[in-house]
Amino acid sequence: MAKKLIKQVKVQAIGGKATPAPPLGPVLGQAGINIGEFVNQFNEKTRENQMGDVVPVVIRVYDDRSFDFITKVSPMSRLILKKIGLKKGSSKNLVSQAGSITKAQVKEVAEEKMPDLNAGSIEAAMKIVEGTCFSMGIKVTD
Repeated sequence: MAKKLIKQVKVQAIGGKATPAPPLGPVLGQAGINIGEFVNQFNEKTRENQMGDVVPVVIRVYDDRSFDFITKVSPMSRLILKKIGLKKGSSKNLVSQAGSITKAQVKEVAEEKMPDLNAGSIEAAMKIVEGTCFSMGIKVTD
């Protein structure tokens, strides 16, 4: 017999460095998840490829208090900032620019984020990335 899904929780944690401390612990505790077990499994899964990155996670909790989770790609804004080496974007994107990114870098970000995007082609994904760059005050150059 299949397990019955009772709750789905979305959280973000640092890859390979998650701890039971707030904000992760209270959210998991309210969902009825064994916090230590989740932290160990999450850290093990993200230790290789996503160490130190913000990793969105979708956790499915079942009626017998078991769970499984799916890790996603880091938020697009984080990928863009990491690619160009900035700490944050511009707070006033129309007035001041925070930096610039090349089309090649935009394509790299789009390819990395493609599994989580609702885009049919790499060109459509690049337009989504360029829109995010614009909202962050980052100029796209050729």
